[in-house]
Amino acid sequence: MTDKRIENINVSAEQTIITPNKLKELYPLNETMIDTIVAGQQTTKNILLGKDKRILVVVGPCSIHDVQAAKEYAQKLKRLSNELKDSLYLIMRVYFEKPRTTVGWQGLINDPYLNNSCELEEGLKQARELLCFIAELGLPVASEALDIVTPQYIQDLVSWTAIGARTTESQSHRKMASGLSSVVGFKNGTDGNIDIAINALESVASPHNFISINPEGQVAVVKTKGNTNTHIILRGGKAPNYDVASVRDYENKLQKLGLPRRIMIDCSHANSFKKASNQSLVLKSVEDQLLAGNTSIFGLMIESNLHGGKQKIPQDLSSLKYGVSVTDDCLAWEETEEMLKQFANNIAPLYSA
Repeated sequence: MTDKRIENINVSAEQTIITPNKLKELYPLNETMIDTIVAGQQTTKNILLGKDKRILVVVGPCSIHDVQAAKEYAQKLKRLSNELKDSLYLIMRVYFEKPRTTVGWQGLINDPYLNNSCELEEGLKQARELLCFIAELGLPVASEALDIVTPQYIQDLVSWTAIGARTTESQSHRKMASGLSSVVGFKNGTDGNIDIAINALESVASPHNFISINPEGQVAVVKTKGNTNTHIILRGGKAPNYDVASVRDYENKLQKLGLPRRIMIDCSHANSFKKASNQSLVLKSVEDQLLAGNTSIFGLMIESNLHGGKQKIPQDLSSLKYGVSVTDDCLAWEETEEMLKQFANNIAPLYSA
């Protein structure tokens, strides 16, 4: 028998972690949480289908790195949500996983202590505990499905799901999305390619089979029914793509393929040139398009935190600024609140009988 090693040559260790069912036993859902999630998923679908005429707004931190700050933000957003509920349906952006072009911090689940210790089980626990807290408040959440196994641990608490610009073209993510219970949005590529997002809509609507894990943590073949509650997200590329001409072009593409004209505008990322203050310009364009009679734009995304700006993760974590993003530049809460109140007020005529 040969003693030559032929597999796992570049693997340094393997560590088993808690199963999805065990995590759910640690952080179970009560009736209030279940009601929040059911209402969140159904309302989001109703807005997508045009049964609910309000505008869906996914708003919150670029990424979650501090659970306590996220809880404070959620409480503020819940109060604002109640105030603006006649015209806007607010969902908190709660992103735990961050895709990277090369390397960098990959999010709370992967590295909850921000020190490359990569305690994934602790990250999953912190993520689920936070989601339970927000659901208890009565506030729905939005998240990005990046790892195809992670949804088994937390997806039951999510009302709206994003597939990011780097993974929209991925067959594995399309298969996974075909089985999700929530509405799913697909972003155009980082270069601005919208066709990959449109192709994803067609793929995800069909049943699929793929290998993942089941709630007991066993490797399993997952068979899906297909998900038609989907839409594209315009996040810009080499140039912004939220303007009237771009939106009209995408409407025509969807119509020619027989797909519903459902469009969400991402006010951040390439549409804002990654400068948080520019998000207000994108929002103003959305407002103008809605008031001019556009019916395909049903939602938008805004990156916002307790305090504005961004910061690098320091070696000395005690010098980390509270409530400031460690990934993309974000608007401060006060700016966010003022901007959304003004937006809601300006589009109010659309809801007057």
